[in-house]
Amino acid sequence: MKYYMLILSLALSFSAIACSNNAPASQDGAEHSTEQTYGIGIGDKAPDFKLKNVDEQVYSLATIKDDNGNQPKGYIVIFTCNTCPYAIANEQRIIDLHNKYASMGYPVVAIQPNDPAVQPGDSFSAMQKRAEEKNYPFLYLFDEGQTVFPQYGATRTPEVFLLDSNLMLRYHGAIDDSARDAEGVQVKFVEKAINALEAGEVPNPATTKALGCGIKTA
Repeated sequence: MKYYMLILSLALSFSAIACSNNAPASQDGAEHSTEQTYGIGIGDKAPDFKLKNVDEQVYSLATIKDDNGNQPKGYIVIFTCNTCPYAIANEQRIIDLHNKYASMGYPVVAIQPNDPAVQPGDSFSAMQKRAEEKNYPFLYLFDEGQTVFPQYGATRTPEVFLLDSNLMLRYHGAIDDSARDAEGVQVKFVEKAINALEAGEVPNPATTKALGCGIKTA
């Protein structure tokens, strides 16, 4: 029995070491915080882009309107996907954000950054199917070629970049303080940041930790 327990302990130790060595390419469901070493910071102007939506039309921030057909006051840019358990856990919250704020001038702009060659469940056709099944009210864009997420500095799904009308980054991080459990939410970071902008104030906090799955690259 002692020999068996020793073998089991060694096996678990090797498993932990292997997981830590592969942290940047995290498995779905692994929890990681945002550690931005590239991309944009608070106060920086976000880059525009041209990406294909699930309706096969190409959109850029310059062409996106709010639900009233007006130029947005800001953009809730969220890097998310079909397959990450954290993205799935936040899916309804993303829908709710758009439904609440798009008419106030802050539409959700969701971007799928994973490489389908690595994560087949995040292919463009799978994105189209998911958007139709869940009746997404927001744009769901495909970062084909994975050129956009590095410019922003996204590392996780889901991860939020709240921009103002001048494309200046005003908030970056998590949707709220309970990534895995909607029932446990106490602070809604994105809503708090938007309310601050509406009041002419600086979002506080301006950054939080985005917990989720690592973006999949080849």
